[in-house]
Amino acid sequence: QVQLVESGGGLVQAGGSLRLSCVVSRSLFSLNAVGWYRQAPGKQRELVANIVSGGWTTYLDSVKGRFTISRDNPENTVYLQMNSLKPEDTAVYYCNAKYWDETYWGQGTQVTVSS
Repeated sequence: QVQLVESGGGLVQAGGSLRLSCVVSRSLFSLNAVGWYRQAPGKQRELVANIVSGGWTTYLDSVKGRFTISRDNPENTVYLQMNSLKPEDTAVYYCNAKYWDETYWGQGTQVTVSS
């Protein structure tokens, strides 16, 4: 079992920044992958960024160069630094972890970008 607790969402103006945090109940080294998804109203949930166990990162094309995923292994925490935010980044952001053949989700944190 893996618990994920997100924080850091909020309301920001276009061009601003936010940092999301996800505290994981297990060592990050034990996970196959950990990352962030988002879901906007009326849209499917999409992968924003993730880190696999070997350290490689993947980003959604529309956030490349603006968002950075990182991890603090001793603190079992994953971050998503979001810069140059746009109104189209507005969504609920979910932390996600893959452990063996199971997938776990956090409760989600709302990010709203005003124009």
